[in-house]
Amino acid sequence: MTDPLVGLTGFAEVLRRLGLGADPVRAQAYLEALRLVDVAQPSQVYWAGRLSLCAEPDDIAGYDAAFAAWFGGVPVHTTGNGRTKRRTATSVPLVAPVSGKGDGDLPELRVAASDTEILRQRDVTKLDGAALRELLATIDTAPPLRRSVRTRRSHRGRLDPDETLRELLRSGGEPVRLRYRRKRLRPRRLVLLIDVSGSMAPYADALLRFAHAVVRRSPPSTEAFTLGTRLTRVSRQLRMRDPDQALAAAARAVPDFAGGTRLGDTIRLFLDRWGQRGLARQSVTVVFSDGWERGDAALLGEQLARLRRLAHAVLWVNPHVGRSGYAPVQSGIRAALPHVDRLLAGHSLATLDELLTEVRRA
Repeated sequence: MTDPLVGLTGFAEVLRRLGLGADPVRAQAYLEALRLVDVAQPSQVYWAGRLSLCAEPDDIAGYDAAFAAWFGGVPVHTTGNGRTKRRTATSVPLVAPVSGKGDGDLPELRVAASDTEILRQRDVTKLDGAALRELLATIDTAPPLRRSVRTRRSHRGRLDPDETLRELLRSGGEPVRLRYRRKRLRPRRLVLLIDVSGSMAPYADALLRFAHAVVRRSPPSTEAFTLGTRLTRVSRQLRMRDPDQALAAAARAVPDFAGGTRLGDTIRLFLDRWGQRGLARQSVTVVFSDGWERGDAALLGEQLARLRRLAHAVLWVNPHVGRSGYAPVQSGIRAALPHVDRLLAGHSLATLDELLTEVRRA
Protein backbone atom coordinates (compact mmCIF):
# COMPACT_ATOMS: atom_id res chain seq x y z
CA MET A 1 0.00 0.00 0.00
CA THR A 2 1.35 3.43 -0.93
CA ASP A 3 2.33 5.67 1.93
CA PRO A 4 -0.06 8.71 1.85
CA LEU A 5 2.71 10.95 3.14
CA VAL A 6 4.81 10.37 0.01
CA GLY A 7 2.57 12.84 -1.82
CA LEU A 8 3.88 15.60 0.43
CA THR A 9 7.37 15.22 -1.03
CA GLY A 10 6.14 17.50 -3.80
CA PHE A 11 6.37 20.35 -1.30
CA ALA A 12 10.07 19.55 -0.74
CA GLU A 13 10.56 19.54 -4.52
CA VAL A 14 9.03 23.04 -4.73
CA LEU A 15 11.49 24.27 -2.09
CA ARG A 16 14.39 22.78 -4.01
CA ARG A 17 13.30 24.54 -7.21
CA LEU A 18 13.04 27.82 -5.29
CA GLY A 19 16.73 27.46 -4.44
CA LEU A 20 16.41 26.27 -0.84
CA GLY A 21 18.57 23.41 0.42
CA ALA A 22 15.80 20.76 0.42
CA ASP A 23 17.94 17.87 -0.82
CA PRO A 24 16.75 14.20 -0.81
CA VAL A 25 18.21 13.62 2.66
CA ARG A 26 16.16 16.50 4.08
CA ALA A 27 13.08 15.33 2.17
CA GLN A 28 13.41 11.91 3.81
CA ALA A 29 13.80 13.58 7.21
CA TYR A 30 10.65 15.57 6.42
CA LEU A 31 8.66 12.36 5.82
CA GLU A 32 9.94 10.88 9.08
CA ALA A 33 8.94 14.04 10.94
CA LEU A 34 5.44 13.97 9.42
CA ARG A 35 4.91 10.44 10.76
CA LEU A 36 5.45 11.79 14.27
CA VAL A 37 2.92 14.65 14.09
CA ASP A 38 -0.76 15.11 13.40
CA VAL A 39 -0.89 16.10 9.71
CA ALA A 40 -4.45 17.40 10.20
CA GLN A 41 -3.03 20.35 12.16
CA PRO A 42 -1.28 22.95 9.96
CA SER A 43 0.88 24.15 12.83
CA GLN A 44 2.49 20.75 13.30
CA VAL A 45 3.00 20.28 9.55
CA TYR A 46 4.57 23.76 9.40
CA TRP A 47 7.11 23.06 12.13
CA ALA A 48 7.91 19.56 10.84
CA GLY A 49 8.90 21.08 7.50
CA ARG A 50 10.65 24.11 8.90
CA LEU A 51 12.91 22.03 11.18
CA SER A 52 13.77 19.43 8.56
CA LEU A 53 13.77 21.29 5.21
CA CYS A 54 15.43 24.63 6.07
CA ALA A 55 19.20 24.35 5.76
CA GLU A 56 20.01 27.84 7.11
CA PRO A 57 18.23 30.86 8.64
CA ASP A 58 18.03 32.59 5.25
CA ASP A 59 15.75 29.77 4.06
CA ILE A 60 12.95 30.62 6.51
CA ALA A 61 11.45 33.48 4.49
CA GLY A 62 11.33 31.34 1.35
CA TYR A 63 9.93 28.41 3.29
CA ASP A 64 7.13 30.53 4.75
CA ALA A 65 6.16 31.80 1.29
CA ALA A 66 6.24 28.31 -0.24
CA PHE A 67 4.26 26.83 2.68
CA ALA A 68 1.57 29.46 2.27
CA ALA A 69 1.42 28.88 -1.48
CA TRP A 70 1.42 25.07 -1.30
CA PHE A 71 -0.98 24.50 1.57
CA GLY A 72 -3.03 27.65 0.99
CA GLY A 73 -3.90 26.75 -2.59
CA VAL A 74 -1.80 29.44 -4.35
CA PRO A 75 0.33 27.88 -7.13
CA VAL A 76 4.09 28.41 -7.14
CA HIS A 77 5.29 29.06 -10.71
CA THR A 78 8.74 28.04 -11.87
CA THR A 79 10.56 28.38 -15.17
CA GLY A 80 11.85 25.49 -17.22
CA ASN A 81 15.25 25.55 -15.52
CA GLY A 82 13.72 25.36 -12.06
CA ARG A 83 14.07 29.05 -11.24
CA THR A 84 11.11 31.03 -10.02
CA LYS A 85 9.39 33.53 -12.28
CA ARG A 86 9.48 37.10 -11.13
CA ARG A 87 6.10 38.23 -9.83
CA THR A 88 4.57 40.82 -7.61
CA ALA A 89 4.02 40.17 -3.93
CA THR A 90 0.86 38.16 -3.20
CA SER A 91 -0.92 38.17 0.13
CA VAL A 92 -1.98 34.66 1.17
CA PRO A 93 -3.35 33.27 4.44
CA LEU A 94 -0.92 31.41 6.65
CA VAL A 95 -1.55 29.90 10.05
CA ALA A 96 1.72 30.60 11.90
CA PRO A 97 2.12 28.28 14.91
CA VAL A 98 3.48 29.91 18.03
CA SER A 99 2.72 27.81 21.07
CA GLY A 100 2.37 24.38 19.45
CA LYS A 101 -0.75 23.66 21.58
CA GLY A 102 -3.15 23.49 18.65
CA ASP A 103 -4.73 25.64 16.03
CA GLY A 104 -7.86 26.87 17.75
CA ASP A 105 -6.18 29.78 19.52
CA LEU A 106 -3.85 30.80 16.69
CA PRO A 107 -4.63 33.94 14.66
CA GLU A 108 -4.63 33.86 10.89
CA LEU A 109 -1.77 36.00 9.58
CA ARG A 110 -1.37 37.62 6.17
CA VAL A 111 2.06 37.06 4.66
CA ALA A 112 3.39 38.91 1.61
CA ALA A 113 5.34 36.46 -0.52
CA SER A 114 7.65 37.80 -3.26
CA ASP A 115 9.85 35.44 -5.28
CA THR A 116 12.08 38.33 -6.34
CA GLU A 117 12.70 39.43 -2.75
CA ILE A 118 13.53 35.85 -1.75
CA LEU A 119 16.10 35.54 -4.55
CA ARG A 120 17.60 38.93 -3.70
CA GLN A 121 18.57 37.52 -0.31
CA ARG A 122 20.11 34.34 -1.74
CA ASP A 123 23.85 33.87 -2.18
CA VAL A 124 24.72 34.84 -5.76
CA THR A 125 26.65 31.57 -6.21
CA LYS A 126 23.28 29.76 -6.08
CA LEU A 127 21.75 31.83 -8.91
CA ASP A 128 22.21 31.22 -12.62
CA GLY A 129 22.96 33.86 -15.24
CA ALA A 130 19.32 34.37 -16.22
CA ALA A 131 18.23 34.99 -12.64
CA LEU A 132 21.14 37.35 -12.04
CA ARG A 133 20.30 39.28 -15.19
CA GLU A 134 16.69 39.77 -14.10
CA LEU A 135 17.62 40.75 -10.56
CA LEU A 136 20.33 43.18 -11.63
CA ALA A 137 17.70 45.01 -13.65
CA THR A 138 15.88 45.81 -10.39
CA ILE A 139 18.73 47.62 -8.60
CA ASP A 140 19.55 51.31 -8.89
CA THR A 141 22.98 51.62 -10.54
CA ALA A 142 23.02 55.44 -10.58
CA PRO A 143 26.62 56.70 -10.17
CA PRO A 144 27.87 58.84 -7.29
CA LEU A 145 27.78 62.59 -7.91
CA ARG A 146 30.15 65.48 -7.23
CA ARG A 147 29.92 69.25 -7.54
CA SER A 148 31.37 70.63 -10.75
CA VAL A 149 33.35 73.85 -11.15
CA ARG A 150 30.73 75.10 -13.59
CA THR A 151 27.51 76.61 -12.30
CA ARG A 152 23.92 76.84 -13.50
CA ARG A 153 20.96 79.09 -12.79
CA SER A 154 19.02 78.25 -9.68
CA HIS A 155 16.30 79.58 -7.41
CA ARG A 156 18.74 79.54 -4.52
CA GLY A 157 22.46 79.32 -3.91
CA ARG A 158 25.11 81.97 -4.49
CA LEU A 159 23.99 85.42 -5.63
CA ASP A 160 24.75 86.09 -9.31
CA PRO A 161 25.46 89.87 -9.44
CA ASP A 162 26.10 89.97 -13.20
CA GLU A 163 22.81 88.33 -14.17
CA THR A 164 20.94 90.37 -11.57
CA LEU A 165 22.40 93.59 -13.02
CA ARG A 166 21.54 92.61 -16.60
CA GLU A 167 17.98 91.84 -15.54
CA LEU A 168 17.82 95.27 -13.85
CA LEU A 169 18.97 97.01 -17.04
CA ARG A 170 16.44 95.09 -19.13
CA SER A 171 13.63 96.26 -16.84
CA GLY A 172 14.66 99.94 -17.06
CA GLY A 173 15.83 100.18 -13.47
CA GLU A 174 12.68 98.70 -11.97
CA PRO A 175 13.20 96.34 -9.01
CA VAL A 176 13.70 92.74 -10.14
CA ARG A 177 14.05 89.36 -8.51
CA LEU A 178 17.58 88.49 -7.46
CA ARG A 179 19.32 85.86 -9.61
CA TYR A 180 21.28 82.95 -8.15
CA ARG A 181 23.63 80.26 -9.38
CA ARG A 182 24.75 76.97 -7.94
CA LYS A 183 27.33 74.38 -8.96
CA ARG A 184 26.33 71.65 -11.37
CA LEU A 185 26.31 68.00 -10.33
CA ARG A 186 28.42 65.61 -12.37
CA PRO A 187 29.08 61.86 -12.03
CA ARG A 188 32.02 61.10 -9.75
CA ARG A 189 34.45 58.54 -11.11
CA LEU A 190 33.82 55.00 -9.85
CA VAL A 191 36.59 52.38 -10.00
CA LEU A 192 35.83 48.68 -9.47
CA LEU A 193 38.75 46.35 -8.64
CA ILE A 194 37.51 42.74 -8.79
CA ASP A 195 39.54 39.83 -7.38
CA VAL A 196 39.23 36.85 -9.77
CA SER A 197 41.67 34.53 -7.99
CA GLY A 198 40.85 30.91 -7.12
CA SER A 199 39.32 31.73 -3.74
CA MET A 200 36.98 34.29 -5.36
CA ALA A 201 36.14 32.18 -8.42
CA PRO A 202 32.61 31.22 -7.21
CA TYR A 203 31.70 34.94 -7.03
CA ALA A 204 33.64 36.16 -10.08
CA ASP A 205 30.83 35.64 -12.62
CA ALA A 206 28.21 37.43 -10.48
CA LEU A 207 30.57 40.31 -9.65
CA LEU A 208 31.49 40.80 -13.31
CA ARG A 209 27.79 40.85 -14.21
CA PHE A 210 27.27 43.42 -11.48
CA ALA A 211 30.20 45.46 -12.83
CA HIS A 212 28.69 45.26 -16.33
CA ALA A 213 25.41 46.72 -15.06
CA VAL A 214 27.24 49.56 -13.29
CA VAL A 215 29.55 50.32 -16.22
CA ARG A 216 26.66 50.35 -18.70
CA ARG A 217 24.79 52.92 -16.59
CA SER A 218 27.62 55.47 -16.72
CA PRO A 219 30.36 54.35 -19.16
CA PRO A 220 32.48 57.57 -19.19
CA SER A 221 32.85 57.72 -15.41
CA THR A 222 33.15 54.01 -14.47
CA GLU A 223 36.24 51.82 -14.77
CA ALA A 224 36.63 48.11 -14.01
CA PHE A 225 39.78 46.02 -13.45
CA THR A 226 40.39 42.41 -12.45
CA LEU A 227 42.96 41.46 -9.83
CA GLY A 228 44.84 38.16 -9.57
CA THR A 229 48.44 37.51 -10.36
CA ARG A 230 48.04 40.25 -12.98
CA LEU A 231 46.04 43.43 -13.42
CA THR A 232 43.63 43.55 -16.37
CA ARG A 233 41.51 46.47 -17.47
CA VAL A 234 38.08 45.20 -18.62
CA SER A 235 36.20 48.49 -18.91
CA ARG A 236 36.01 48.32 -22.70
CA GLN A 237 34.67 44.75 -22.68
CA LEU A 238 32.03 45.54 -20.05
CA ARG A 239 30.71 48.46 -22.10
CA MET A 240 29.18 45.99 -24.55
CA ARG A 241 25.38 45.98 -24.47
CA ASP A 242 24.72 42.24 -24.09
CA PRO A 243 25.90 40.95 -20.67
CA ASP A 244 26.76 37.44 -21.92
CA GLN A 245 28.88 38.81 -24.75
CA ALA A 246 30.50 41.30 -22.35
CA LEU A 247 31.42 38.54 -19.88
CA ALA A 248 32.76 36.33 -22.66
CA ALA A 249 34.94 39.19 -23.92
CA ALA A 250 36.15 39.93 -20.38
CA ALA A 251 36.96 36.24 -19.81
CA ARG A 252 39.09 36.20 -22.97
CA ALA A 253 40.94 39.32 -21.79
CA VAL A 254 41.73 37.96 -18.29
CA PRO A 255 44.70 35.54 -18.46
CA ASP A 256 44.82 34.69 -14.74
CA PHE A 257 41.23 33.75 -13.94
CA ALA A 258 40.99 31.42 -10.88
CA GLY A 259 44.73 31.69 -10.32
CA GLY A 260 46.75 33.08 -7.43
CA THR A 261 46.40 36.34 -5.53
CA ARG A 262 48.89 39.23 -5.47
CA LEU A 263 46.74 42.09 -4.32
CA GLY A 264 49.60 44.34 -3.23
CA ASP A 265 51.45 44.04 -6.54
CA THR A 266 48.34 44.50 -8.70
CA ILE A 267 47.07 47.52 -6.77
CA ARG A 268 50.56 49.07 -7.00
CA LEU A 269 50.49 48.49 -10.77
CA PHE A 270 47.04 50.10 -10.97
CA LEU A 271 48.26 53.17 -9.09
CA ASP A 272 51.47 53.48 -11.09
CA ARG A 273 49.87 53.07 -14.50
CA TRP A 274 46.41 54.63 -14.07
CA GLY A 275 45.56 55.78 -10.56
CA GLN A 276 48.35 58.27 -9.95
CA ARG A 277 47.75 59.86 -13.35
CA GLY A 278 44.17 60.71 -12.54
CA LEU A 279 41.94 57.63 -12.64
CA ALA A 280 41.87 57.25 -8.86
CA ARG A 281 41.95 60.94 -7.95
CA GLN A 282 38.80 61.92 -6.05
CA SER A 283 37.14 58.68 -7.14
CA VAL A 284 35.11 56.15 -5.19
CA THR A 285 37.17 52.96 -5.43
CA VAL A 286 35.61 49.60 -4.54
CA VAL A 287 37.79 46.51 -3.98
CA PHE A 288 36.00 43.15 -4.25
CA SER A 289 38.12 40.52 -2.53
CA ASP A 290 38.12 38.01 0.32
CA GLY A 291 41.53 39.26 1.44
CA TRP A 292 43.58 36.09 0.83
CA GLU A 293 46.98 37.60 -0.03
CA ARG A 294 49.78 35.29 -1.17
CA GLY A 295 52.18 38.18 -1.53
CA ASP A 296 53.43 40.65 1.04
CA ALA A 297 50.54 41.87 3.22
CA ALA A 298 52.61 44.88 4.30
CA LEU A 299 52.89 45.92 0.64
CA LEU A 300 49.10 45.70 0.31
CA GLY A 301 48.71 47.99 3.32
CA GLU A 302 51.16 50.50 1.86
CA GLN A 303 49.40 50.59 -1.52
CA LEU A 304 45.96 50.97 0.04
CA ALA A 305 47.24 53.86 2.13
CA ARG A 306 48.52 55.41 -1.08
CA LEU A 307 45.16 54.78 -2.78
CA ARG A 308 43.30 56.32 0.15
CA ARG A 309 45.31 59.54 -0.18
CA LEU A 310 44.24 59.82 -3.82
CA ALA A 311 40.63 58.66 -3.69
CA HIS A 312 37.57 60.34 -2.29
CA ALA A 313 36.54 57.05 -0.61
CA VAL A 314 37.74 53.43 -0.58
CA LEU A 315 35.27 50.60 0.08
CA TRP A 316 36.19 46.94 0.52
CA VAL A 317 33.58 44.29 -0.34
CA ASN A 318 34.12 40.77 1.03
CA PRO A 319 31.43 38.16 0.20
CA HIS A 320 32.21 36.25 3.40
CA VAL A 321 31.34 39.21 5.64
CA GLY A 322 27.67 38.27 5.28
CA ARG A 323 28.18 34.90 6.96
CA SER A 324 27.56 34.51 10.66
CA GLY A 325 30.70 34.18 12.74
CA TYR A 326 32.95 35.85 10.19
CA ALA A 327 36.05 37.56 11.57
CA PRO A 328 38.62 39.54 9.50
CA VAL A 329 41.58 37.28 10.26
CA GLN A 330 43.08 37.05 6.75
CA SER A 331 46.38 38.87 6.39
CA GLY A 332 45.15 40.95 3.46
CA ILE A 333 42.00 42.12 5.25
CA ARG A 334 43.91 42.98 8.42
CA ALA A 335 46.39 45.03 6.40
CA ALA A 336 43.59 46.76 4.46
CA LEU A 337 41.17 47.68 7.25
CA PRO A 338 43.07 50.75 8.55
CA HIS A 339 42.95 52.29 5.06
CA VAL A 340 39.36 51.63 3.92
CA ASP A 341 36.25 53.62 4.77
CA ARG A 342 33.88 50.66 5.00
CA LEU A 343 34.07 46.85 4.99
CA LEU A 344 30.88 45.54 3.36
CA ALA A 345 29.26 42.23 2.47
CA GLY A 346 28.70 41.31 -1.17
CA HIS A 347 27.26 37.80 -1.25
CA SER A 348 23.74 38.65 -2.47
CA LEU A 349 21.93 41.13 -4.68
CA ALA A 350 20.53 42.82 -1.58
CA THR A 351 24.03 43.47 -0.20
CA LEU A 352 25.25 44.71 -3.60
CA ASP A 353 22.31 47.10 -3.65
CA GLU A 354 23.39 48.33 -0.20
CA LEU A 355 26.91 48.78 -1.61
CA LEU A 356 25.58 51.11 -4.33
CA THR A 357 23.77 53.11 -1.66
CA GLU A 358 27.07 53.50 0.21
CA VAL A 359 28.81 54.52 -3.02
CA ARG A 360 26.29 57.28 -3.66
CA ARG A 361 26.42 58.34 -0.02
CA ALA A 362 30.19 58.72 -0.22
